[in-house]
Amino acid sequence: MPLNSPAMTQNDSESDPRSQLTKIANPSQVFEKKAHIIQLIPGVTQTSSKRLKDVEVYVPIVYGTIAFWLGRKATETQSHRWTIYVRGATNEDLSGVIKKVVFQLHPSFNNPVRVVESPPFELSECGWGEFEIAISLHFHDDVGEKKLDLYHHLKLYTENEPGPQSTKKPVVVETYNEVVFPDPPEDFFSRIQNHPAVVVPRLPPTFKLPPAPIEDLHELKRGDTKNHPLSQWFINFSEADELLKLTAARQRVQAHIVKLRRQLSVMDELPPTVKMDSD
Repeated sequence: MPLNSPAMTQNDSESDPRSQLTKIANPSQVFEKKAHIIQLIPGVTQTSSKRLKDVEVYVPIVYGTIAFWLGRKATETQSHRWTIYVRGATNEDLSGVIKKVVFQLHPSFNNPVRVVESPPFELSECGWGEFEIAISLHFHDDVGEKKLDLYHHLKLYTENEPGPQSTKKPVVVETYNEVVFPDPPEDFFSRIQNHPAVVVPRLPPTFKLPPAPIEDLHELKRGDTKNHPLSQWFINFSEADELLKLTAARQRVQAHIVKLRRQLSVMDELPPTVKMDSD
């Protein structure tokens, strides 16, 4: 945070319910990780493409910050260099779904609203204070959904490390999210059904989708973060027990919803006398 700006410290966010979801992975690693599922409301924006009922796709994403103490180069107003980012959970390119990302920094920064329109979706800054960063994900038009707003608390200091900070070991805070798109438009589904960053269900062989555009594999790899300079510090969420439980719960709920919808559909087709008998 620049000079003469009021810093928001970790203590200021203790009353925030989001902070209660934080899990310390290992105090010696100075890592924090969180896990959530975000389900969007289908049909909130108009799209010319027909929607696929009882179908959902989801995109595993990770957003977070990595902060390095500057050591001897640190000053009173420039103690850390940090990077905030949104990446694929397996470091795949997210630009097939996300059109741009808007980061809202503390108002004391010059140009506090930063727009990143191509991957990697990130920005780096120097400062001294901790504060909350608003992150807005804007999707491509054929996704048929409004923007998704997320919030992340920039953390520069760890409370579990004894002694002075290290310039070689950063403070890493990451959040895993599964962004669920229920009833996706056919055009969107057709375009991303083979995209490595998107998880899609199998449709019946008889189901016909619009022809999918030919994806440039080179372009897909260009936006990934597998060889990112900070990738050694990224947290691996793929084997986390809590994430497996979240995925399994989401699948059970979706299957139950589909079952109930089918039962209601059958009931609607029955004659009134049969409905009364079944009651």
